[in-house]
Amino acid sequence: MGEGAEDTVAVRSVETLSEKRFPLLEYAFEYRRRDGGSQDLRREVYRIGHGAAVLPLDPRRSTVLLTRQFRLPAHVNGDRPWLVEACAGNVEAGDDPAETARKEAEQEMGCALQGLREVFTLYMSPGATAEKLHLFTAEYGPGERSGAGGGLREEGEEIEVLELPLAEAWAMVGRGEIVDAKTVLLLQHLLLAGADAPAP
Repeated sequence: MGEGAEDTVAVRSVETLSEKRFPLLEYAFEYRRRDGGSQDLRREVYRIGHGAAVLPLDPRRSTVLLTRQFRLPAHVNGDRPWLVEACAGNVEAGDDPAETARKEAEQEMGCALQGLREVFTLYMSPGATAEKLHLFTAEYGPGERSGAGGGLREEGEEIEVLELPLAEAWAMVGRGEIVDAKTVLLLQHLLLAGADAPAP
């Protein structure tokens, strides 16, 4: 379309529907269509903000660290609620995404990261949320596993840490055992980068 938002959208009002964990806002706006006509529309948006996720790889053994935790939305959909995922968290005020990735790796996996590298910044569900997710890869070795991880009990977290061969993690995607989008993207990125062969 090639037009800026100021040419296409005029926001008329914003109503706060909820201010619980994440603000839920309803926007009333005029949208100009490509045929020159316009429509008055309403859309609800969760203003989640930025998040960060990281998939650590041990290049010598070609293993990755993943987490498994309970996810209510999967449960209410009738799916298995214990999802295998890359470590992730919300970027708090005053932090940057890389710092968040490091903090979450320590809290959830008990792992210090080396060679942290941002590979994507993506909207994960732009039809419903304003969340932008910064996706990182990193390296780790057995010596960087300084703790058990598990997350923060006060935040309702109960996280199991999984160390798997990268090839097995990708096979789990094919079997429908890993269904989290950010995790599939990061695993695919490592495979395309040739990380499935252990380093000499």
